[in-house]
Amino acid sequence: MTRDFVAGNYRYISAGFQFSTGVAADPDFEIERVRFDAVLPLADGFSRIADYILAAGRPLTSLCACELRSPAAFDDAGFRAFNQHYVKTLVEWGIYDGTSDNNPVARSNVCPEIDPPSEPSFYAFSFTRPLVGAKPTCVIAGSGESRGGAGSYAERLVRYRDLSPEGFKEKVEFVAGEIEQRLTALGFTWADITATQVYTVHDFHPTIDTLLRSGAARAGLSWHYARPPVVDMEFEMDTRRVMREMVI
Repeated sequence: MTRDFVAGNYRYISAGFQFSTGVAADPDFEIERVRFDAVLPLADGFSRIADYILAAGRPLTSLCACELRSPAAFDDAGFRAFNQHYVKTLVEWGIYDGTSDNNPVARSNVCPEIDPPSEPSFYAFSFTRPLVGAKPTCVIAGSGESRGGAGSYAERLVRYRDLSPEGFKEKVEFVAGEIEQRLTALGFTWADITATQVYTVHDFHPTIDTLLRSGAARAGLSWHYARPPVVDMEFEMDTRRVMREMVI
């Protein structure tokens, strides 16, 4: 189910207090993605984001997606504690009310295996800006091989701790399917995307046929040698349709 976030000029797929699973700009608005040349610690990143968005003449509520880098994968309790810290700024900016399970901002958060940051940091962000007649744009949040519902991550992970060729293939198929469902919910297909990012420290080439046939590689695949944010999660993807991208 999608919800409108009027203050940000986008709609989103509701998921939970820490993030949404995808966002799409309203008509006559587009999503712009901005990547930092070097990752910035969380507080510094939010400060630079605020400066950039305000300089573009946009309200802070136009922030619609965050891409983070963390030092190492979290256990369940650690991930929840991090998320509770992360959303405090979104509350201050009037994006998240701090109490409900409706945080509109999409997010990816992964852990570089080599040269990780010393603390959770920003890699990139996205926000909406007006453009009459803009092409539809969207950002789909990172998805790992975790099923929805109650229970710990260990209970919900597809083929838990199974790195056999068959087990890993099932993980990849599950994640690709999740991303496709999110695209569909926002009115997009794989044929629309302009970039797809893969996050894993494992050789996923034996499963590349799965991604090629799904359409996920329409614009190629960017492989980040990084782990998903939760211990024992092994494969994550995100994707987007964005026409304007900047590096600062």
